[in-house]
Amino acid sequence: MASIEIGATSWRRVEVGRVLKLETGSLAAIVEIIDHKRVLVDGPSSDPKLATPRGIAQLSRTLLTPIVIEKLPRGARTAAVKKAWEAAGVDSKWKESNWAKKQLQQERRQSLTDFDRFKVMRLKKQRRFEERKALAKIRAAA
Repeated sequence: MASIEIGATSWRRVEVGRVLKLETGSLAAIVEIIDHKRVLVDGPSSDPKLATPRGIAQLSRTLLTPIVIEKLPRGARTAAVKKAWEAAGVDSKWKESNWAKKQLQQERRQSLTDFDRFKVMRLKKQRRFEERKALAKIRAAA
């Protein structure tokens, strides 16, 4: 018979210390679980765009990130959360994540003007032409 490996699931759990992405685009850590639908959050990010004041958030309006602040005590006050946030390097972890990079790219694309989009199209056409020219040279040599 074949052996069966049973492992724990790697789902993101709602837990104290889990970092959330709110609807507004800001980040916050779960400080206390109020009930099965609401949590108390605090987001003392150094980036003002990502900072969140302490308050209640509905879980249906948030997204769980893979980032967790380890050993954050339940009901921790803002100063303690800020200290743990900086010790865990949440801001740097978020900026390195693919999620944040994709969000930044989307924001950059939304801010383009019509002429900027035209320039991007021309550059893509130019790159595609160079790639095809190099590929044709390789095929001719083979």
